[in-house]
Order: sequence, then structure tokens, then C-alpha cells
Amino acid sequence: MTINAIDSGRIEAMLAQLKAAAQKPASESTAAKGGAALANIQANQETKRVDFSDALKSSLDNVNKMQIDAESMGKNFAMGDDKVSLSDVMIAGQKANISFQATIQVRNKLVSAYHDIMNMAI
Repeated sequence: MTINAIDSGRIEAMLAQLKAAAQKPASESTAAKGGAALANIQANQETKRVDFSDALKSSLDNVNKMQIDAESMGKNFAMGDDKVSLSDVMIAGQKANISFQATIQVRNKLVSAYHDIMNMAI
């Protein structure tokens, strides 16, 4: 009985890709936000104030961009683009999924807080 095992070289290569992908969002997140919202947040950070609506909007824009990027990578891979590997597609999809789930949890907490405030006795 022969068991096909993954050799250690492939495991190390995959770990290196995962580490590179883990380092990538930190540098991309500031570049990806761009636009007036980022300029407004940076201006507010200089005074140590961050507007909640700007932070929420930039976060939602970042989640949206991650989902669009993951979808386009999946389409490119399905069309046979050699520049896109399956591991990159899967990692991008999981990042988009995790960020979307985190956004849903934040929304649920905000709705719950709103209901708690509305049910307070005056």
C-alpha cells in the first residue's frame, strides 16, 4: 500500500506563500484605501480624532475591494491565466470571506447596541 505524501519542499513553499500573503495586506491596506476618505482619516489622525463614519466607510470599501479582487482572481484562474495560482485564489477567497464575516459581526453588534439604546427607559 503506497501513500502519496506531500514532500517537505512543497510544504515549505506553501508556508512561504502564506507568510508572504500574511505580510501583503498590511502594506496594501493603506495603499488600497486611497482617495478622499484616507486623506480625511489622516488629517483627523493628526489631531488624534478619527471620524467613525470615515473609518466605517473605508473599512467597508476595503472589504468590497477584497471581494472584487478575489472574484477576479478566481475568474482569471478559471480562464487559464498562468500568472494566478490556485493557492493565491484560495487565499484571496478566504481573506475576503473572513473580512466579510467580521463585517457582519460588527454590523450585528451595532444593531444590538442600537436596540439596547432604543429600549432604554428615559
